[in-house]
Amino acid sequence: MKNKVAVKMYEKYIKGTVEKEVVVDKLYLVTILTKAVIKGLNLSEDKVYLNTRVLKHLYDRKPAEEFECIICDLHKIVHYPDFVYKNKSPKRGDFCFTKKIKDTNYFCSIERGEDRMFIVTVFRIRKGKEGYIKNYELLWSWEDDVPPS
Repeated sequence: MKNKVAVKMYEKYIKGTVEKEVVVDKLYLVTILTKAVIKGLNLSEDKVYLNTRVLKHLYDRKPAEEFECIICDLHKIVHYPDFVYKNKSPKRGDFCFTKKIKDTNYFCSIERGEDRMFIVTVFRIRKGKEGYIKNYELLWSWEDDVPPS
């Protein structure tokens, strides 16, 4: 399933902006979580949104090749995560969704709101840095479709 919400947001609000330029504050629905993820994490909210300010931050901070992969595959990372971890305090976000796409692991931090969730950041886990996620608490995995005990 292709979902190009992030690409459209980029083209409409971010493309051609200079670094740290203020952009219009818009919120777009990226995906609705699968029933398996909702059940596995015991969530009541199922909608995940992306803000143009977060997208602009990614655009300013990520290499062009990484940013392009992120906006093209963001829906897959969030809708079909391989693993979901509890985020560490004091980092922003409640959950960390990870997904392997074309031999590259991606990390997406998601924060819970009152009735929806928001993407906080997304990045590629660099080769040799796979241990980054090692000390995070695993909450759910697509492989098991059950939370660990």
